[in-house]
Order: sequence, then C-alpha cells, then structure tokens
Amino acid sequence: MKLSQVLAGVPLCHELSTDIEIHGIAYDSRRVKPGYLFVCITGYQTDGHQYIESAIENGAVAVLVQNEVSTCPIPVIQTEDTRKALALVAANFYDHPEKKLRLIGVTGTNGKTTVTTLIKSILEFFGKKVGLIGTNANMIGSTTLPTERTTPESLELFELFAQMVEAETEYVIMEVSSHSLFMHRVYGLLYDVAAFTNLTQDHLDFHKTMENYYLAKRMLFDVCKQAVVNIDDEAGKRIASEVTCPAISYAIDNPADFTADELRISPRGTIFNLTTDGKTLPIRLGIPGKFSVYNALAAFSTCVALGFDPKTIPDALLVAKGVCGRAETVYTPKTDYTVIIDYAHTPDGLENIIKTVREFAQGRVVTLFGCGGDRDPIKRPIMGEVAGRLSDACIITSDNPRTEEPMSIIRQIEEGMKKTNCSYTVIENRREAILHALTTAQPNDCIILAGKGHETYQIIGTEKRHFDEREVIAEILKSLQKTE
Repeated sequence: MKLSQVLAGVPLCHELSTDIEIHGIAYDSRRVKPGYLFVCITGYQTDGHQYIESAIENGAVAVLVQNEVSTCPIPVIQTEDTRKALALVAANFYDHPEKKLRLIGVTGTNGKTTVTTLIKSILEFFGKKVGLIGTNANMIGSTTLPTERTTPESLELFELFAQMVEAETEYVIMEVSSHSLFMHRVYGLLYDVAAFTNLTQDHLDFHKTMENYYLAKRMLFDVCKQAVVNIDDEAGKRIASEVTCPAISYAIDNPADFTADELRISPRGTIFNLTTDGKTLPIRLGIPGKFSVYNALAAFSTCVALGFDPKTIPDALLVAKGVCGRAETVYTPKTDYTVIIDYAHTPDGLENIIKTVREFAQGRVVTLFGCGGDRDPIKRPIMGEVAGRLSDACIITSDNPRTEEPMSIIRQIEEGMKKTNCSYTVIENRREAILHALTTAQPNDCIILAGKGHETYQIIGTEKRHFDEREVIAEILKSLQKTE
C-alpha cells in the first residue's frame, strides 16, 4: 500500500514529499520489519521518538512523529497526535474492517465482561457469527485468541477486526475501558450501540479524579448511534441526560424502559420479571446476584436496540453461561462448605459479591482478598471497610503486589478493616491464605476468594508467576484428603 493511502485522513503538519510502498505498521521498534512505517507514540513510561534509530535498523522506511525530529535518513511525517493517527493509519492499512461490522461497546467500572459475554450468547442463540474483545479473551465465534489488556491498542484492534471480517463475523462486542477511550485506542470508531453499566471508584491512579474518570467513560457516547444506560447509577443518569443520540434506559429501583422486579436469588442463579412497554417477561439466568440482574438488563436492552424481538430473548438468556471468575462456584468434593471465586477488585465490586453470597449463605461468609500494587491506593482502606462490614470473617492477603511491598498494601487495607468489628487474619502469601481459609472453614461456610477471578497468575515485582486459584484449591484439598 502506498504511503499516501496509509496516511489518508491523517492531518499532517506538512505536505507529503514522497509516496513509497508500505508493507506494515508498528509502534514498537522491536516489531518493525523491512518496509514498515514506524509510528512514534508517547506513553506514560516511554516515548517512541527515542527508538527511531532502532526502528530504522530493523527496516523502517518512514516514520510518523508527533514531536520534531532534527535529522533522520528516512522520510519523516509529522502530525499533531500520533495516537489518533495510529488508529487512522491502521484503519486504512486494513481496509476499514470496522465498516463491515456491527459494533457494540460496553463501558463501566463493573460488569463489562459479563454483559459482553451475555450479549454474545444471545446473538449466537439467534445464529449470528460474533466476535468478542475483552478482559478474559478475544474471540471469533468459539475460537479464543490471546489478550493482554481489556481494549487492545488501535493497531492490534484493527488487525483483529480484519481477522473477524475474514471469518465472516457480523457483530463485534467490545469492552471499552476508560484508558482506551482517553488514549484514543478506539479513535475513529462508530458504535451501533454503546452500553453503560455503572461508575464506582477505580483507576484514580490514572485519572486522578472521579470527574476525569467519568469524562473518559462519557467519550464512548459521543461516537454511538444508540445508548443503553443504567439509570439506577448516578453517572448513568447523567449520561442519559447528556447524550444526543437515542437512549434506552434500564433499572431496578427507578422507572425505565426496561425494569426488573420480584428477584429470587439462589446459588444456582437468579429469577426475575422483566417489564418493558407494559409487558412482563419471566427471566431465568444461571448466574446469582442482584448485579447479575443489572447485567442481564444491559444485555437484553442492547439486543433490543440491535433490533431483536424482546419476546424471544428470554429463551437465549436461559441457556447463557456464567463467566469464568465472576461469581464462579468452585468444585470442592467431600467438603461441607462452598468456595466462590470472583474478580471483584473495587469497593463496589467487592460489596456486590459479598451481598450476593449473603443472599443464599446458610453459614458464615468469609472473604479473602487483597489489593493490586502500583494501582489506586485510595480504594484500599475503603475495600477493607466494605469487606469487614459485610463479612463474618476476613483474610487479608496479596493480590498482584507488583513493585510495591505487599505488607504495605495490607496495612492500608487494615486501616478500613479496623473500623469494623469483623475478625480478620493477615497472611501475605496468597496460597497460604487459601490453605488457612479451607482448613478453618466451618460447615455451611461460603468462602469468597476475591480479586483474581479469571486471572491465572500473580505479578510479584516485575515477574508474572503462574497462579490459578482453581488449581491451588484442588491441590490443597487433595493434600488434605490424603492426610485424613
């Protein structure tokens, strides 16, 4: 593809002086191959402009920059924002695959993974070929592809779209993170439907204030044809009042286009009545919890916005499966207690899962959790208070401490825990903490392992170590049963 074609629509600071052939694009100099355009993007830890020489050594034939470059042996093209430009050149290079797909974006602090999975399940129930991009995995139909972040960088995103078009995919459902919106990873996309779940404290290490966090999420609703919004959430009400596109509302506690009542929750799932346009539809969902009702409402509303008949969607929800690491009950043979794994890593998420378990627990609720290192420290004591207030007992341990001292994180969690009357134990090593939880469990206890969810690793220092809580539980139970 000619350089002029790759750069179509990119605002340039000067006229293009050459029109060479471009064989690929990279923003990481280590991935540059002969004939590539190297795009210098400025990150929070490094700056691509520092790696131009390395990119040239690897075969770059042109470089797209944001900052001025004094001398360079290959053509230099300057634009005002290389992050936006990266999305535009990626779309051009892959022949605008996004225009051949129906895009659904889901944003919010909690619930994105479950909502996107439910929408995928509903669409596939109706025989549609569906792609999914999210925290747990990227998928084309039933084929799972690796993922490194909730929303890929724009270059990988458009490459993924191109693969989906080649596989004759019709719909793509995306988790759209606040980071991706703020950092223009999804720049240039127009969504058929954008859904909002909720906004609670998270990522303040990046956004600094809740207003900034809201404004980042809000960006999605400037680039969609229809909005689906949870108006039980204050930020959702604000979005609904601000959007200029048609908006569909859902709620449990407030009047909305789609509402739910008569909730019945058990460890096996949730039953409720969904009301829309004066008609009531019984819904059975194999996922427990009030928050699961909100997720089902979001998925249901989104599919109606896409044009599906509301009367047919309950059958699709009936066969929908839960999401790995979200209110997931772990198989624990020969025990008289229950273990539940959940990804909850925010105050709101932790409160949701504990309250859900409270609704069906016959014995104590024991919560084991920690907080991630190098992330928003403000939420740590808040999570300690939430867990202590709602649990019968707690075990404070490590999550992904990263480069922080694990006990320093735990002490911050304790500040909130000490405001409650909850008895708690501190065990820094997460495996030892799980062992303690299982060996001290009482009949009918519900043990919540919060924070890891679908993750099968721990990040300690800069090392990513294999750590799957399901495997840990199985190994511990096998060892304990051998000693009996």
